[in-house]
Amino acid sequence: MLPKEAWVRTRVPLGAPGEPFSWSRAFGREAPRVLDLGCGNGYWMIHSGLARPEVDHLGVELVPPALRLGSLRAGQRGLSHVKFAWGDASEFVVSRCPPSSVDEVHLYHPQPYYDAQGHARRQLTPEVQGAIHRVLKPGGLFVFQTDNPAYMSYARRTLPALFEFCERFAPWPDLPAGRTLREIVARSQGLEIFRAESRPLSLSEALRESRVSALPSPDFDANKPAGRRPGKSARKT
Repeated sequence: MLPKEAWVRTRVPLGAPGEPFSWSRAFGREAPRVLDLGCGNGYWMIHSGLARPEVDHLGVELVPPALRLGSLRAGQRGLSHVKFAWGDASEFVVSRCPPSSVDEVHLYHPQPYYDAQGHARRQLTPEVQGAIHRVLKPGGLFVFQTDNPAYMSYARRTLPALFEFCERFAPWPDLPAGRTLREIVARSQGLEIFRAESRPLSLSEALRESRVSALPSPDFDANKPAGRRPGKSARKT
């Protein structure tokens, strides 16, 4: 942590609904860009920002206490290239993030919503998958992680329509204990972590929209122990 006089502001507004977000205005420079959808308290973003000062990081989070904590911790470390914005991360990537503007999109442990009434609130919808494909630059990276096996089973079924889907079975080398507090807690409880790194396929806008429209909705049973690797016991998150 730096002396208080060296702290920086790390909060940015998303702007009016539907208005394209200006990365250059928010960060005051042109640099590689990372978007964290539902960044929570910014645990991974802050670590990534410390390791990659040449990269701009934007986290969008709807829970105010988590957002305030992440913003404070980044500001205390002088991370002017790590910004936090309050808002709906899905709405942001669908409606406000410009096409081909982001180098990486990260989505860690989206809420699975076990109750059927919450299925419509799940984050990795076909529309959001299409939006992530749209905002990523060619060759960009989409990172998805969950400890819910049914959620990962859904991702395995849908993401390959838009991405070169590559599942990762080892912990992340930058933070081997866990990139998020949820991952750390889940692993301490003996839960399996499912990780994927995906690159956008080269698709025309029309083909992308056609494939998105054919994808199933995320109305899976989150309590169902689907998608386990062989030899793993069934667990619930």
